[in-house]
Amino acid sequence: MSTTFNQRVFGCAVIKSINSNYNADFTHQPRTLPDGTVYATDKALKYTVRHYLSRRHPEEKLFYFRSLSDQMQPRTLDETYAHYFGELPKGKDEIIRKTVANKLLSCIDVRLFGGTFASKNGKANLSMHGPVQISHGMNRYPDGVIYSEQIMSPFRNSGEKNKDSTMTTLGTQSKLSEGHYVHHFSINPHNLDELVRLSGGQALTEADIQKLKEALSSGATLYDSAAKAGTENELMLWIQLQPGSLLVLPSLVDKVVIKSAADRRLIDLAAITELLQRSAVKDHIERIEIYRDPTTELSNVPAAAELLDLHAFSLWRS
Repeated sequence: MSTTFNQRVFGCAVIKSINSNYNADFTHQPRTLPDGTVYATDKALKYTVRHYLSRRHPEEKLFYFRSLSDQMQPRTLDETYAHYFGELPKGKDEIIRKTVANKLLSCIDVRLFGGTFASKNGKANLSMHGPVQISHGMNRYPDGVIYSEQIMSPFRNSGEKNKDSTMTTLGTQSKLSEGHYVHHFSINPHNLDELVRLSGGQALTEADIQKLKEALSSGATLYDSAAKAGTENELMLWIQLQPGSLLVLPSLVDKVVIKSAADRRLIDLAAITELLQRSAVKDHIERIEIYRDPTTELSNVPAAAELLDLHAFSLWRS
């Protein structure tokens, strides 16, 4: 069995989106704040992590990930539990909760992100605070513009009143010309300590962390669709603290600067480097790793950082 992971981590993941729509709202437009800033929710990055794990590590159970029943309908929460673990246990509420928590902790996405479990019978309601917390991703390249284009369906609209109409349906799709979304993340394995102790379930492991690194470095690139073609992982910064350190770092989102440099983009890490060099911070750091696309230009990289190719993970594994 893999060793339990007990250290705290801070970092960020940068997602590049060129003529693409990384995270659409319900009108199919790239999401924007009231001031016009383009952003993506934390759920967008979490989805790419779960999708990556489902494709590259099928041996792992993913509880909070859509699955279909034999009737080709998305399973309910209770149906998903039954699919993986059988029917909900019976007995005292305390025993039911401990049993359900123990089972859920066998799922890697629960060990990473936690989750809320509210069963139909109400006897196994749980709120699990996951170790991995991810912020909304802010577009740090302000020069990108949102545009829309018309597309044509090969089918006639069945609701057209004129039954003799031969016109096919027109629609629109919206994309962002260029964006570089920065998600901050933190990992505190001790968020699960009490739940693991009370239920006897599986704690976060070194193997889980390795798979998370893979997914944060490769998940967006792997998830390819018509809307998301052009959305790729660009950089993943991993700052692992010394064992026992209680240091808390601020969000790194506004400390990543994306600059234009001739016909390319430059990621400037000067503000992060300055933060990590502070006397109150640097002694708490065990290691710094930067996984980046080899074509990505970086400046002001922390001197202690190890530069790694994000494609070095088993992205293209058959």
